[in-house]
Order: sequence, then C-alpha cells, then structure tokens
Amino acid sequence: MGDHVLVTGGAGYIGSHACKQLRAAGYVPVTFDNLGTGWRDAVKFGPFVQGDLMDPEALAGAFAQYRPVAVMHFAALSQVGESMTDPGRYWRENVTGALNLVQAALAAGCKRLVFSSTCATYGDHDGVLLDEATVQQPLNAYGGSKLAIEQMLRDFGASDALETVIFRYFNVAGADPEAEIGEFHRPETHLIPLVLDAATGKREALTVNGTDYPTRDGTCLRDYVHVMDLVDAHVLGLRWLEAGKGSAVFCLGSGAGFTVREVMARSAAITGREIPLREGPRRAGDAVSLVSGSQRAIDTLGWRPERSTLDQMIGDAWRWHQVGDYQK
Repeated sequence: MGDHVLVTGGAGYIGSHACKQLRAAGYVPVTFDNLGTGWRDAVKFGPFVQGDLMDPEALAGAFAQYRPVAVMHFAALSQVGESMTDPGRYWRENVTGALNLVQAALAAGCKRLVFSSTCATYGDHDGVLLDEATVQQPLNAYGGSKLAIEQMLRDFGASDALETVIFRYFNVAGADPEAEIGEFHRPETHLIPLVLDAATGKREALTVNGTDYPTRDGTCLRDYVHVMDLVDAHVLGLRWLEAGKGSAVFCLGSGAGFTVREVMARSAAITGREIPLREGPRRAGDAVSLVSGSQRAIDTLGWRPERSTLDQMIGDAWRWHQVGDYQK
C-alpha cells in the first residue's frame, strides 16, 4: 500500500478522476468531500471522509487518521454566474475553506499541496495565449477567490515552507475512457454535457449565451483539456514536489480554442444527432476568449495532453453520457 494523499472534492468530476490516476500511480487517495456537488458513487479508489472545509475539526480528524504525505485541493464553488450574484459565498467558502485546509495540513506536518486554480484568474485577454506570466485580472468572484488562494499559498510558503504546485486551467471536458466515472452535475452547467443532453432529448434545446462576441462565429471561444490529461498533470505535480523541486505554477490547456458553435457541430457529427439550440444574451462575467498556453508544463513536467482533441473529449463524454448516472 502506498502513501496516502488527501483529495478535497474527490467525489466531484475532476477530483474523482484524480483519485483514479493516483491509485494507478501507487498512492492511496483519501477523498474529503461534503457531497454538496459530488457523488458518493464516484468514490471508488480509496477511503472516504464526509466532511466540510468549513469544519476545522473534521479536517484535523482526517489528517490525524490518514497522515497524508500531500494534499490535492479541488473542492470549491465554481459557477461564474453565481459568483457574480453572490460573491460573498465564494469569498467565504473558497477562501476560508482553503485557509482551514492549509492550517490543518501544516498542523499535521503535511507541507505539499497541489492546487486546482483556473484561467478565470486572468480575466479577459482577447486573442492572447495565456501563460504563467500573463497579468491576472479576474472578472468575477470565482476567479478572484482562486487568485486570493494562490497568494495565500505563497504566503504560507514564505512563513511555513509550504510547497505548492498551482495548475491554472479552464474548460475541462471528457470522461474516463473506461466509463467507470465521468461528469455528472446537478444542475449541469458545462458545455459538452449540456450539448449531449440536447442531443438525447434530455434537454429541449441548448441555450447559446451570447452570439455577438468578436470571434469567428460570434460565440465564446474556450480551450478544452481532457480530464484524464489534466489529472495526469496533477500526479506529475505531486512527483515534482516529492522530488524536492519546490513550488511552481503551470498552465494546462490544449493551446487551441473552440467556439460554442464548433463544439456543437462536432458533437452533432460524433453522436449522429441534431443539436437543437436557442440564442440567449451574454452572461455577466464571461470572457470573450480564453486559451491556455502549456509550454512550461510540457517542457518542465513532461506533460503530454495527448487526449485533448475535441473528438476524443466529446467521444469519451458521449460514452459516459450513455451509461453513467450516479443517481441510478
């Protein structure tokens, strides 16, 4: 049995895939999740602790019981629209939750943390490839809270020798190719599963939020990265810390952007289904274009986003979409 790694949000979409890859890499992932948006059925690869980051005693208990050598921190509120209308909730739960986690880890002598950040910390840099040196100017409380946590981690690095790897990424897509786990949100907010819901009739139509953006077809442009590529990078980040290479920041993306209409067109081709759509207004807080440059991760970590083609991401999501439902 390998070392334990505490995975906050391990019952969620990205966290559950990280747990699968951690187990494959020889670790024992310990999921810490309040099941607010995660699913108990997604916890398949190691022990489960039902707890909340706002509860310091629950965190202390998890660290005392499992003595993890590192933390992967995925748990967070992450809806841009909600963060625009209820910013207090995002600042309170994301930032205070992360503070409680870091303090519990340090109290237990655990000084390695891999953090799930976001390209939403950058704000809107139209037509610019976002890399680690790009100025961070978040447009919403979600991005703002993640940026605050990044700074918090640096401060604890200076005061307590906390070592962190920070990953900034944007649209995560696809699913476990074996369809053992996948993406399942209620309510669903991510584009590809929404498109697939519309393709299967689970949703009457897909609402396209904004068709007048200055892009090649008027819809928002985003960089999509396959969830398995993404969590592979997190395992590499953990190995980086274990090798004593120190704190680092990496952007993760395919380096290519696709518009909403392009995702819909490929989804229609792969599923053989029509995607009914309706046009809606722009959403507050949405950037025009976000494409993440990942050369540092490729050159330094040895990361290879080999699965992050639009066809594979949609194809794997489609396979899961037909068999996966944590509420069955």
